[in-house]
Amino acid sequence: MSLIVGCGYLGRRLARVLRAEGDPVRGVVRSIPSAQRVAEEGIPALLGDLDERGLLAGSTADELVYYLVPPPAQGREDRRMQRFLEGLAESGQPRRILYISTTGVYGDCAGQWVDETWPVNPQVDRARRRWDAEQRLQHWREQTGGELVILRVAGIYGPGKLPLARLRKGLPMVAPAQAPWTNRIHVDDLVQACRLAMARGRSGEVYNACDGSPGNMADYFNRVADLAGLPRPPVIDLAEAEGALSAGLRSYLAESRRLRNDKLLRELGLVLRYPDLEAGLPACF
Repeated sequence: MSLIVGCGYLGRRLARVLRAEGDPVRGVVRSIPSAQRVAEEGIPALLGDLDERGLLAGSTADELVYYLVPPPAQGREDRRMQRFLEGLAESGQPRRILYISTTGVYGDCAGQWVDETWPVNPQVDRARRRWDAEQRLQHWREQTGGELVILRVAGIYGPGKLPLARLRKGLPMVAPAQAPWTNRIHVDDLVQACRLAMARGRSGEVYNACDGSPGNMADYFNRVADLAGLPRPPVIDLAEAEGALSAGLRSYLAESRRLRNDKLLRELGLVLRYPDLEAGLPACF
């Protein structure tokens, strides 16, 4: 039995694949709209707040747990993960946990090629919270002997997860020559990476989940605009970004790295359906 904690965009797609393979699946969702979407697909789900003690009572014993829930929006620690791990004493020891982290834990790497041996150096709080969660999970593994695999995931794109609203508003983007290296993975490839990591990943290991074809943030927006038949975003100089772009987007522009996925492909046997944007973006429309 698989338990998908955080059965949203990625989780519902993962649930479909697991069910098609004959694996019984349950989900955990936080909102009524999410519960309705999950119910429409025939997936049993628990509705509640993970920050409340007892939600998962009796639900995790000997389960394959896919933990897809983001950390809280504030702070440098993931107290939600802390409460989840503390609650396992009541809900039962899982057979294995797969945790979805972020490649943001590496911080700015000045455009260098980065594999899983690169030192962790999170530079914004959202990445610090993910790193905190990773450390808590590794401590749980060491203390309990539980099995754990971590995927550090690049930017996810796919049908229904493209910057179309931003493009329709005509919001600007920095010039391609000044935009940093970014990394992405199509949601369908990430679903397969999750499935294979749960089945084949070595306990305690971390894997970069990306397509291995780094690109340019401005180029990504331009490609999406062209395929959607929308105007390309207006170009601004990096020096103008402070007043023209959101703080969140500016934080992404402040980091540049090119991620290697050799370990993901070699150890898990993942064959990417969409190894680059040329293959993946047209499939989103």
